[in-house]
Amino acid sequence: MSTDRHTLRGSAIEATVKADGAELCSLKNAEGIELLWQAGPAWPRHSPILFPIVGRLKNDQLRHRGKSYPMTQHGFARDHRFEWVEQGPTSCKLTLTDNEATRTRYPFAFRLEVTYTVDNADLNVAFDISNTGDENLPASIGAHPAFNWPLLPGLAKEAYALHFSHDEPAPIRRLEGGLMRAKPEPSPIRGKILPLSERLFDDDAVILDRLASSSVRYAAERGPSIEMFWEGLPELGVWSKPGGAAFVCIEPWHGFASPAEFDGEFSGKPGVMQIAPGEKRSLGYRVRIA
Repeated sequence: MSTDRHTLRGSAIEATVKADGAELCSLKNAEGIELLWQAGPAWPRHSPILFPIVGRLKNDQLRHRGKSYPMTQHGFARDHRFEWVEQGPTSCKLTLTDNEATRTRYPFAFRLEVTYTVDNADLNVAFDISNTGDENLPASIGAHPAFNWPLLPGLAKEAYALHFSHDEPAPIRRLEGGLMRAKPEPSPIRGKILPLSERLFDDDAVILDRLASSSVRYAAERGPSIEMFWEGLPELGVWSKPGGAAFVCIEPWHGFASPAEFDGEFSGKPGVMQIAPGEKRSLGYRVRIA
């Protein structure tokens, strides 16, 4: 099996995945247009997998049974090399299991499998989290794909909007120092539509923790568009680098940054799933390009 990268090809899509972080690093349409951010100086990643946390913990410390473990923003999966399990023409599977290095930061036994499958113009991404230990496994997971903004060179960034499947009237959340502010804010979404502009991200990410939709379309009036669907991922982050960058991230999550006022153990943190010994949780998302 290839040790570094693997490319999947469907009738109207091409996706490349690398073993480092099990990260999607290229996504092209039928015309060969690259739709994924190519990890430039503004942000050195493409589409990291966030595990076993989403966002930050207070003081970058994970607390479990009275002990503290160092845990940096978005967890460690994105910085570990995954093992290839399968590599085929239209699908591949990679896995990360707990090891000596992970247990110094996250004292739990687990197996994380990530499966990429292309079909026509769709890319399906499946996350399977298994508890291989003998105590409850508290975990969060999230996707963080960065799409080129604009998707069609030459179009204005302000030509783009996010079109949600349902009205999104609920307040949004914002971060301060990487932690969730206690007070929600009025949503910038107008019905189902979130107009995109660089100013939207002056205050960092837009976080929807009371999400009504199960899909969103990222599009302008012309050129390529991207529709994302998700399952088992109840929160959504939308982010670009404050001050301006040529990408926008659309991030389905199960979990979010610690509330600024939260001081408890990780297992009691809001947004964390609990997986019983011997059990598996399956979640995922799909990208459709048009």
